Amino acid sequence: MRLTHALLGTREQRMGEPLPPRGVRIAVYAVLFLLGAAVSVCGAFVQTLWGGFGVVLALAGTAGLFYGGLRATGTKLGAGCALGGWFLVLAVLLAPRPEGDLVLSATPSAYLYLFGGAVLGVVCATLPTRSGFLFGVPAPEPRRAVKGGDR
Repeated sequence: MRLTHALLGTREQRMGEPLPPRGVRIAVYAVLFLLGAAVSVCGAFVQTLWGGFGVVLALAGTAGLFYGGLRATGTKLGAGCALGGWFLVLAVLLAPRPEGDLVLSATPSAYLYLFGGAVLGVVCATLPTRSGFLFGVPAPEPRRAVKGGDR
């Protein structure tokens, strides 16, 4: 547990970090989408070329990208943008080419990369963030109870 706290920080430390400015977050969202696409292509070839170790390496790269997007932006959309770019390119790579070639064939390692990466992306996108809502909008003030029934 100490190792994870040293690497990632405690929950209180992560929640106490300020959000980046809005313009910076929007630029980071676009970069994360493109990085998701690049990691998808790289992971598709790595998991095929290096067998079992390649799948582990490709999934580690996708998990790092998704969690890094979450931490860099402080919003769930940071992980979601990376996941969107990753999945969009994987959908294209799954389609057979006219020549009969396949980038991702129907092998156990390809399925593990596809489903494992999707699960990692969803897990990272549902982790608690510094903002109350998806896009970094501050949470509304809680409603106070009114005494005497007057509103």
